[in-house]
Amino acid sequence: MTQAERELVVLMTRGTDHELSSVAFTIACGGLTAGMQVRVFLTSAAVDLVRRGSADLAHVPPLDPLKALIDDFLKRGGTIWACPPCVKARGYQQADLIDGVEIVGASAMHERLKAGAASLSF
Repeated sequence: MTQAERELVVLMTRGTDHELSSVAFTIACGGLTAGMQVRVFLTSAAVDLVRRGSADLAHVPPLDPLKALIDDFLKRGGTIWACPPCVKARGYQQADLIDGVEIVGASAMHERLKAGAASLSF
């Protein structure tokens, strides 16, 4: 299996008000467990997930709390990218986001996809 076949890009558009955010991070964490290199690209309302304090109370049982999922994902080496125009549209700056999140344009995601990474969208 090539390195590209071991990569996963998860594109997310949902915020803390939708269960798909928790589902997406659960699946992203599962990819890490499976030995994949996983990157999450946040667009639209999903950018709100990584604003400091935003995910603290979001919980969709029986899944783990959203904050725990995000923390676990980052701790285990997952990468979170936030769409620059989406961040700007909300008036956020890097300091508003949790540690470990990078404000990166879609071209970074496209490079991984062109290299053969699998993708999922939520």
